[in-house]
Amino acid sequence: QVQLVESGGGLVQPGGSLRLSCAASGIIFSSYTMGWYRQAPGKQRGLVAAITSGGSTNYADSVKGRFTISRDNAKNTVYLQMNSLKPEDTAVYYCNAAYSGMYGNLDYWGQGTQVTVSS
Repeated sequence: QVQLVESGGGLVQPGGSLRLSCAASGIIFSSYTMGWYRQAPGKQRGLVAAITSGGSTNYADSVKGRFTISRDNAKNTVYLQMNSLKPEDTAVYYCNAAYSGMYGNLDYWGQGTQVTVSS
C-alpha cells in the first residue's frame, strides 16, 4: 500500500526553525510531484510548497524566502525546511504525492504533523 509518513513537527518559538520530513513508500517516488500543504483549525487546506520530479519548485507567497522544499529520490523522501517561523505558520502540515500520466490521476496524503509556533 501507499504510505506517506510525516515527521519533524513540534513546538517552536517565533523566529525558530523546523525541518519536516515525509517518507514515501508504495509509489515510484521519482515520478511524483511532491508537496506540502497545511491546514489550521477552521481554515481550508492550502499549498505551502511543491517540487516536481524535475526539481522545479513552487511556494506560497506567505512562505517565500523562509521555507525551502527539497527531495531525495534515493531515500524516497521530501523535506520542508522552515526558517523564521511565525505564529501564522501554526497548522497541521500534510505531505502530498501527485501523479498524472499513463496510470491515471493519483493523489496520496500523509497523516499530518503538527507545527505550533508560539512564545
